[in-house]
Amino acid sequence: MCNLETAGVKYGCGHYLKTQDLAKIDCGSSRCTKSQNHPTNSRNHNCEASQCRLYYGPDRKETIVKTVTDYCSQCNDYYRGRHTQSGSSSRIS
Repeated sequence: MCNLETAGVKYGCGHYLKTQDLAKIDCGSSRCTKSQNHPTNSRNHNCEASQCRLYYGPDRKETIVKTVTDYCSQCNDYYRGRHTQSGSSSRIS
């Protein structure tokens, strides 16, 4: 499974938000759709039958280019009580 080295922002809630791909680490597998060794125009290749990996693996390296004290938008919404549970709004105190 191929991986990426990325750059991004680290938020006060602890989440990391990728803002840029810096490099791709190629796994070299013919069964990984992100690898240059994956067959692209082969009529004999069936990704579903071969169980090819469709997505990148976890980031190999995360370079923090900026740190902010604010929470990311998802955590900010959650902790401000804008989330819903069972159809009703819940507020965390």
